[in-house]
Amino acid sequence: FVVVVALISLSFGGAVGLMFLMLGCALPQYNQYWPLFVLFFYILSPIPYCIARRLVDDTDATSNACKELAIFLTTGIVVSAFGLPIVFARAELIYWGACALVLTGNTVIFATILGFFLVFGSNDDFSWQQW
Repeated sequence: FVVVVALISLSFGGAVGLMFLMLGCALPQYNQYWPLFVLFFYILSPIPYCIARRLVDDTDATSNACKELAIFLTTGIVVSAFGLPIVFARAELIYWGACALVLTGNTVIFATILGFFLVFGSNDDFSWQQW
């Protein structure tokens, strides 16, 4: 039951985040699709951490350089996803209202990605790694 609730919550969060992104692009007063480039950041953000989890053994309690590098790269990707709409708005490619909608969508999407790793990231019975 917990897995079903988690999946429904995560899918709802992803849908809401993408809705804000699409509103920032497709509303008649904005009508610019430059913010869709943040979709690349949504795809790229979990990749370094997933690779590091496959390569690193979690048996030791000390910090690991590979995992810390993955977290650093993920942080850079997330910061870039928040910076790109701001740069677009400063360059007057998009309006500031569209930038606010895209930043709201970024917050929801990255919270959803974080929630996915918190719920399904542990190595227990219903881990996502078994899929």
